[in-house]
Amino acid sequence: MNTQPAPASDSILVACPQCHSVVRAPSDRLDEHPKCPRCKAELLGGHSIALDAASFATHTQKGTLPVLVDFWAEWCGPCKMMAPVLDRTAQQRASTLQVGKVNTDQQPELAGRLNIRSIPTLILFRDGKEVARQSGAVDGATLSRWLDGALAR
Repeated sequence: MNTQPAPASDSILVACPQCHSVVRAPSDRLDEHPKCPRCKAELLGGHSIALDAASFATHTQKGTLPVLVDFWAEWCGPCKMMAPVLDRTAQQRASTLQVGKVNTDQQPELAGRLNIRSIPTLILFRDGKEVARQSGAVDGATLSRWLDGALAR
């Protein structure tokens, strides 16, 4: 029986959607619904995560799981149309991607720093870097193709 802990290369770092602590989770057990040791929240629950400036930095820069961030506003009609598409994406890709949401009215400095000029704008981050950007509302199939292409790079 092997009692050795899994090497670091066999795990990912993921920011908790509840307390935003960075947690190491074994890669081969992501489908087993790992929980945060600090707050006991499910790490990969398949839900969108509301992000402010501090939690945005934690999720996009410290985790190793790609993060799709939706920049939106409450008054934006196309943003509201995108919400169910993003919720489905969060559920379908729960073990491979986190989906975050930044309200640009509540976080104008963050939106300005990232040059958000129109909403909705989706930015995909991996390893702390922006890897793709999409402005405007898209349907689920288009979003899925865009994500697959961006993640393949």
